[in-house]
Amino acid sequence: MTVKAYGAHAADRPLEPMDIVRRAPGPHDVQIEIAYCGICHSDLHQVRAEWAGTLWPCIPGHEIVGRVSAVGGHVKGFREGDLVGVGCMVDSCQHCDDCEAGLENYCDGMVGTYNGPTDDTPGHTLGGYSQRIVVHERYVLHVKHPEEQLAAVAPLLCAGITTYSPLRHWQAGPGKKVGVVGIGGLGHMGIKLAHAMGAHVVAFTTSESKREDAKALGADEVVVSRNDDEMAAHAKSFDLILNTVAAPHDLDAFLVLLKREGTMTLVGAPATPHPSPNVFNLITKRRSIAGSMIGGIPETQEMLDFCAEHGITADIELIRAGDINAAYERMLKGDVKYRFVIDNASLSA
Repeated sequence: MTVKAYGAHAADRPLEPMDIVRRAPGPHDVQIEIAYCGICHSDLHQVRAEWAGTLWPCIPGHEIVGRVSAVGGHVKGFREGDLVGVGCMVDSCQHCDDCEAGLENYCDGMVGTYNGPTDDTPGHTLGGYSQRIVVHERYVLHVKHPEEQLAAVAPLLCAGITTYSPLRHWQAGPGKKVGVVGIGGLGHMGIKLAHAMGAHVVAFTTSESKREDAKALGADEVVVSRNDDEMAAHAKSFDLILNTVAAPHDLDAFLVLLKREGTMTLVGAPATPHPSPNVFNLITKRRSIAGSMIGGIPETQEMLDFCAEHGITADIELIRAGDINAAYERMLKGDVKYRFVIDNASLSA
């Protein structure tokens, strides 16, 4: 079936309205009428070919929420009318050690929600800047938030799980001091989640103007990272630092804030590498630099349930599809608090 979408035909061209084809639901498929789709910074990287391998036309979007409109004959966990979400992946090999452990996000055969290989037209997956999507039931999530919060739930499918997964893995909670570097689409979710988990949360920002905003999000303390005295006051004190910044920067400034055996986990994905850190800042306290990406399907469902239980959603600005290009430019300037979300009903306007 042909549906309306918004995408790009080349890296140097703006996103524009398009018609795309979605397959009919197979036996294990769930058809979803997309209500809202968040805009992730990785959408911009992919559309502008700042990351290798962009396939055209590129229809971005992997923070998808909507309502089930049809299910295949063998689908058991979903029915028409359910509120659901789809995140960053729509397929994987389903039989490797990662998939069997519920860590499909680390499967070598993981297929992204857009720009991944598929038998569907045009030969690669097309994402959530569209009216409809059809996804295998394994990769569909239940949404338990009230329907009126649905737009603000959308970013949980990427920004939420990208920060929840490392916080859970490194056991953020009572008695732990957790730093969150950057107060943007990822960082604001990291603050909310770490606070809800019971950790002592310290937000790092380069801007004094964000101090009160960070406290309102749940930070117990806020450090302006350009202030040497404020940084030094936290030396060797953090169990975990969640670094969400998607631009190259000096990692050493934060490594020295970790206690012995502390970890800094990188979840921001810059287009070019960070400067190499000083190895002595690692070996003298057995500190670690780690990485983390989204989460598997079971953990993503756990995250959504946790957020519903604690009343957590993203802070968003809702936009029409025709405003996507302007939103991209504003996103580059950091001019959003803290996530743009597309009202997909505007695709048909």
